Amino acid sequence: MHGFAFDIAHLLAGSLVLVSLLLLYQDRMSALLNVFALHAVLLALSVGWQAHIQDAPHLYVTAAIALIFKAIIIPGGLRRIVKKLGIHREIETVVGIGLTMLAGIALVALAMVVMLRATAGADPLAREDLAFALSIVLLGLLMMVSRRNAVSQVVGFMSLENGLVLAATGAKGMPLVVEISVAFSVLIAFIVIGIFLFRIRERFDTVDIGALDQVGGERG
Repeated sequence: MHGFAFDIAHLLAGSLVLVSLLLLYQDRMSALLNVFALHAVLLALSVGWQAHIQDAPHLYVTAAIALIFKAIIIPGGLRRIVKKLGIHREIETVVGIGLTMLAGIALVALAMVVMLRATAGADPLAREDLAFALSIVLLGLLMMVSRRNAVSQVVGFMSLENGLVLAATGAKGMPLVVEISVAFSVLIAFIVIGIFLFRIRERFDTVDIGALDQVGGERG
């Protein structure tokens, strides 16, 4: 059973890394939001499986939070924001998609090497999950710095947070009150970000970060 449990956990966590790479590959807003919803679904499945093999019922609550908030509510809210603001469908990047993907693959390799060496004495299942989680966090950071659109940067932030949740559950979980407070903090951050995007749109008629930098340069 341990071998089977390890294989399923490995498959789900590895799928999360693959979908994180798919997030980097997307150049259209609708596809990006759909892939992010898939990312959240895989996170919910991974956490749910960890709840089963660890015999930790409170992790089922974490899985339900990920499914409801991150796979349904937040993507739906972002779609409404995109429609309301009239944001163009193509996503502008700082560098080309090809270079971004190469950088993403390099970060995944780096995360695997660093984490597997640093956790050599840990439980094999926890080691794998922590290595995958670090990969997801680094890919989320890469997405935040390689996208010029504020909405896509929000998606990068949310995917990064998914990696932190995976790390916490792989390391035998965290107290339920902490998980619930983190979920509500993310939801509040999402609401604040939404309001912030509307204010940017009203003031500058764009949510392109590059355009805002140009305005700052002109004022300077």
